[in-house]
Amino acid sequence: QVQLVESGGGSVQPGESLRLSCAASGFTFSRYIMSWYRQAPGKERELVARSGFSGIWLNYADSVKGRFTISRDNGKNTVDLQMDSLKPEDTAVYYCNAQWNGNDYWGQGTQVTVSS
Repeated sequence: QVQLVESGGGSVQPGESLRLSCAASGFTFSRYIMSWYRQAPGKERELVARSGFSGIWLNYADSVKGRFTISRDNGKNTVDLQMDSLKPEDTAVYYCNAQWNGNDYWGQGTQVTVSS
C-alpha cells in the first residue's frame, strides 16, 4: 500500500519558519522524483520544490527560491521542506508528491497559514 503522509503544517506569522515532513512507504523511494506542491483556495496546484533521486539536483519555484529548502533522506524514506521567511502568499495546502515512469502518488496535504 502506497502512502505519503505529510506533517508539520500550522499557523505562523509573516517572517517565521515551518518545516514540513513527508513519510513515504509502499514503493522504492530512492527511484522516485520527490516534490512539494501547494494549492490555495480557488487556484491551481503549483510546484514549489523538486528533488532528484539522490537529492543533488534540486529545483524551486521563483517565488520561494532562497527561502525554501527541499531535502530527502533515502534511508528514512522522507522528504522535508524547510520554509523560512514565510509570507502571507505562502498560505496553502502543501502536498507531497512522488513520480516516476508513469506512477504519480500524492499525500493528503497539510495546511500552512501565514497571517498577522
